[in-house]
Amino acid sequence: QVQLVESGGGLVQAGGSLRLSCTASGRTFSSYHMGWFRQAPGKDRDFVAAISWSGDKIYYADSVKGRFTISRDNAKNTVYLQMNKLKPEDTAVYYCAAKYGDLRATTPEYFGSWGQGTQVTVSS
Repeated sequence: QVQLVESGGGLVQAGGSLRLSCTASGRTFSSYHMGWFRQAPGKDRDFVAAISWSGDKIYYADSVKGRFTISRDNAKNTVYLQMNKLKPEDTAVYYCAAKYGDLRATTPEYFGSWGQGTQVTVSS
């Protein structure tokens, strides 16, 4: 398994931007598909975005399309989530996760490695 550490969360006003980073340990990062999820208090962990190991396939949840951008730098063992035009409903703990297999399977049970999460709070 790969170990994942998220950073970049914080408090931002509605309409603002944040960039989350997730850095992986180990030499196999470039072989994993990577995803971002979020979980608000009392709610399920929801899919946000996913990117293939090569970066050529990307999927987004409808709720973030046009506002969030996922990217990766395999040389730095890092995946990013650029979040623009943030809304109060984006408030959650954000997690990065790694998987093999079909990238189209974007529910949490298909991801085998998880970070500890980073809090994003958007004030109105």
